[in-house]
Amino acid sequence: MPSPFPGMNPYLEHVDVWYDFHESFMPHVRDVLAAQVDPRYIVKIDEHVFIHEVSGEQRRLSGRADVSVGRGPVHADTASALATAVFEAPTQGYLPAMDSERLAVVEIRDRRDRQLVTLIELLSPANKRPGGDRDQYLAKRHEVLHSTAHLVEIDLLRGGQRPPLEQLPPCDYYVMISRSQLRPRVGLWPLRLRDRLPVIPIPLREPDPDAQLDLQQVLHEIYDKARYATYIYDASPEPPLSAEDEAWAKRQKERRAGKGDRHRSS
Repeated sequence: MPSPFPGMNPYLEHVDVWYDFHESFMPHVRDVLAAQVDPRYIVKIDEHVFIHEVSGEQRRLSGRADVSVGRGPVHADTASALATAVFEAPTQGYLPAMDSERLAVVEIRDRRDRQLVTLIELLSPANKRPGGDRDQYLAKRHEVLHSTAHLVEIDLLRGGQRPPLEQLPPCDYYVMISRSQLRPRVGLWPLRLRDRLPVIPIPLREPDPDAQLDLQQVLHEIYDKARYATYIYDASPEPPLSAEDEAWAKRQKERRAGKGDRHRSS
């Protein structure tokens, strides 16, 4: 069954869910677009890798296991030899804990010369949280915006600090499409929580027509395949909804639950 929400499902924004949603969303986008642009273009998955220092609490909440390096056994005779070969340090310290986060992006490349034609980004908390991860994303964004490639930036997170974007109306989510030949002007799709996610154009090289990407259909199909309905409603949306939107969200869940019960009994 599809998501009970007409647009973005705010329960997918929870830290325990988002990474899985992000990494399911991008391959699905790849598959939808590849079917439209083949054989002129290649659509492929690439990754941004964010490496940063994190506290123990941040690692616990990241939703991913800490990176660990296995060590072989140290034999007693080896340990004794090491102890006699080095001087004891006057004090001991610890290296900062490091975490790596890999986030998928979708690239459309020209089959003939392999040049990047369009980059599709789904923003993550790392892109919207002040610090090195955000700086790294903004540097990559700047590089693309000063190239001949188009950029499609999709933000389905209400929280965090958005990348610089002028004249964006008040909204919960947005899609930005920057066509290389029209910069600095961009196309904007501002979205409220209750709005259907749009069908957006994916620009290619002229004179080829745009591909089409139905974001709502992608979300519904992922929601069903990942069986999100079985666990994402165990926690409240993050960040919290307003009282009015919380009551509305509760009605959406209850309405869908009622339909599911009737479907199982029929």
